[in-house]
Amino acid sequence: MPRQCVVEPQDMAQVLDPGSIVVADWHRSADSKEFFSRILHKKKRRNFGLLEALVMPPNVSVDTVNYKIFISGKSGVGKTALAARLAGLNIPNMHYETTGIETTVVYWPVKLRESGRVLFFRLQLWDCGENALRRFDHLLPSCKEQVDAILFLFSFTDRASFDDLSNQIARGSESCDRVVKLVVGTKFDLFMHTDVTEREVTRFQEVWGLPVFRMGGDVSNVSNLGEVAPLLNCLAEHLWHQDCVATRSTILPVATQSEAATVVHV
Repeated sequence: MPRQCVVEPQDMAQVLDPGSIVVADWHRSADSKEFFSRILHKKKRRNFGLLEALVMPPNVSVDTVNYKIFISGKSGVGKTALAARLAGLNIPNMHYETTGIETTVVYWPVKLRESGRVLFFRLQLWDCGENALRRFDHLLPSCKEQVDAILFLFSFTDRASFDDLSNQIARGSESCDRVVKLVVGTKFDLFMHTDVTEREVTRFQEVWGLPVFRMGGDVSNVSNLGEVAPLLNCLAEHLWHQDCVATRSTILPVATQSEAATVVHV
């Protein structure tokens, strides 16, 4: 489906307020059950293959928008674990270095605030091991080719990964003119071993103007929608807003004027 709508020119680096475009905590609402049931199986997240499409009942009409997401970070910060958590898959208890590129598909439904229209976001997460990126020059360009968003990761238990964020962002921004950028701090629940303070995270946000999300390392409840909803909803809002800003005067055939107004007035 073409991702186009009517907007006025805006700064694509704008950080949106949570819930300004999509309904926050919609996964808790009764009217969301029909849609979230499509990504659940026996109260657990359904595992989608790369070529597997979402199946909806004939009487339910919903559009799907596709995006490529690159997960960037030093070795050991939890890139593969984050991809698994966002997809609701089992998270490895032991760390292992990703030997090449791994892709994970995440389907996530959202409800647009103004129009009430429901969209399914199909997020293809790309994760590549740090050592593989160093050994093979073609891997990073492949990960960044036609990418829509980059998640920059650091671990609260690894000071060096936090200090490396500026280099990560610089490398990730090369040849990527129109990309959503978010930062994720992993292992936040291991507060007894933290090497990064809240003051430092706040200072980073002020300097770089990027949202920072905190994710824990608990592997016991990977199907908890409430834990991943803030990050996935934020991704959806910024991706939708980015596309609407980029297309400006182009009209999405199935979009309504109220949806366009949602993006214009955030």
